[in-house]
Amino acid sequence: MFVVLDDRLTVAGGYVACFEREGVAATSVDPNEFSEWFELINDADIAVIEGFLIGAVTNRRQISARIRARSRAPLMGLIEARALSETLELFSLGFDDVLAKPFHVREVLARSGAIRRRMQIVDECVDVGGIRIFFDGRDPIVNGEVLPLPRRERRILECLVLSRNTRITKTQIFNRVYGIFNDEIHENVIESHISRLRKRLKQRLGHDPIDSQRFLGYRLKDLASDDAAQPAEAAQTSLTQGPDASIAPSIIRDEENVDGSLRSNDYQRLGHVCPV
Repeated sequence: MFVVLDDRLTVAGGYVACFEREGVAATSVDPNEFSEWFELINDADIAVIEGFLIGAVTNRRQISARIRARSRAPLMGLIEARALSETLELFSLGFDDVLAKPFHVREVLARSGAIRRRMQIVDECVDVGGIRIFFDGRDPIVNGEVLPLPRRERRILECLVLSRNTRITKTQIFNRVYGIFNDEIHENVIESHISRLRKRLKQRLGHDPIDSQRFLGYRLKDLASDDAAQPAEAAQTSLTQGPDASIAPSIIRDEENVDGSLRSNDYQRLGHVCPV
């Protein structure tokens, strides 16, 4: 999720709309209320923020200092036109990059991804179980070929890759894909997105690479490490539960129609959904 700050609230809203059209979560915050807002949100919510976009604000120095005190996310300045003096001023305040209008959301994603790689927050690409994921908006390479994905599904796959060593809950995925302040869409929409993503990946890989367990969340399987871990896990389970105990995990099955579409009651539950 990206956070946009601009004294011109309509301009900030326009930036947010551009991100949403690209399937990227974003929210705008009134610069006059930012300090209080930033103090109230917890560290887990701050970790979801992928970047801060600062436009025309009067207190840039205070805002940039407060952000740097709690977050390593890229800090990017937005200016109306290329101006050397303003660009140098922003860099002197600790900004990581400066963009002049016009710019595209994909450029913001690419620049923020480059900053995060330089800061060693993320890698340029990650390979897990035959899936190569990029973090600059490109579609993944699955089984050696590019797999075109809808924006939301691509973002979910990125979340699974970034959290590949631990399970990630539906709520955590929702916050990263739709933003932490989106109350118009129910988080159960993630189940339908993951169901569709599973089908696409299974068709290409020949197996379901997403493991899900009730109350624990989702995890992207790495076949090599999973195969090595299975004997030890089976032995441990046998010792603790006995030879007759079932060791099969409780799997969450996403409910949907045969053709893969959402059921009608799901649409009622989601409320207003922006077209993607």
